[in-house]
Amino acid sequence: MPTITKLYTLQEASDHNKKEDCWVVIDGKVYDVTSYLDEHPGGDDVLLAATGKDATDDFEDAGHSQTARDLMKDYCIGELDPSPPQIIPELEIVSKQQSINLKDLLQYKILRYCAVPAAMIGIAVVVGLLYNRKK
Repeated sequence: MPTITKLYTLQEASDHNKKEDCWVVIDGKVYDVTSYLDEHPGGDDVLLAATGKDATDDFEDAGHSQTARDLMKDYCIGELDPSPPQIIPELEIVSKQQSINLKDLLQYKILRYCAVPAAMIGIAVVVGLLYNRKK
């Protein structure tokens, strides 16, 4: 009789990211390491940092022994769902009050990039003329 393996999404696994409930994903398998956190030789913070992502590279980079790999089997609770995640398109909701027409945008840019510098130049010219008139 074939063994039925539970499939989890990466999002489901990443929801278990606390010391009281910690899952990690390594090499396509999902592990509930909550009860192992205190025993982990690298400390619980290493395992907690591995939640919410595929931690295969982190696991391999640490150079785990065969004993560690064998121990993992005790904590395996399922596999990562291989199907691609459903992408929900974002909706752009713009109310009539929020919409900006081209005319308003041009007026804003003119004010921001032309009117303020022109006013500063005008003030400088007036101050210069007043200064030269007093001489």
